[in-house]
Amino acid sequence: MTRSKKTVVLGVTGSIAAYRACEIISALRKEDVSVRVILTKEAHEFITPLSLQTLSRNKVLTDMFDLPEEWDPVHTSLADKADLILVAPATANVIGKIAGGICDDLLTCVIFASSGPVLIAPAMNEKMYKNKIVQANIEKLRSAGYKFIGPIKGRLACGHEDMGHISDTADIVKEAKKLLR
Repeated sequence: MTRSKKTVVLGVTGSIAAYRACEIISALRKEDVSVRVILTKEAHEFITPLSLQTLSRNKVLTDMFDLPEEWDPVHTSLADKADLILVAPATANVIGKIAGGICDDLLTCVIFASSGPVLIAPAMNEKMYKNKIVQANIEKLRSAGYKFIGPIKGRLACGHEDMGHISDTADIVKEAKKLLR
């Protein structure tokens, strides 16, 4: 059976920019893309599963050990369904975990179980983004084939106007659509 509709797994991590996930979901759905959301434990502090579920029209997944809707293990079955994994916003924490090969939550396990493209949209304080370790992790992931969009210079939660602001929703969706072809 061939699927005609593309599926994006959207990983939402613990950043003030988590609200942008709502915009990304809405924009992808307008493009007839199915969106499955994974909300990290830290992201719960910024946005609710109900908002994301309402917009995506799919159950929001938060824990690898929730009872699956299907027989298959959730991390591998979701990875198999993903035409693209988009992590937006992506914190320094999740970038470091992926670069270090750590898969201790549902999002990182799905990423490591997937053979498809992964697009990462960083969002963090400028000092965190410019940190040598974060930059080394980004370069390590780029050299392994991971794609990045942004961040851009903009107003940050700390009040500074600097690099670390999540890319514009339209740019993230445009890059996602390129990778879905």
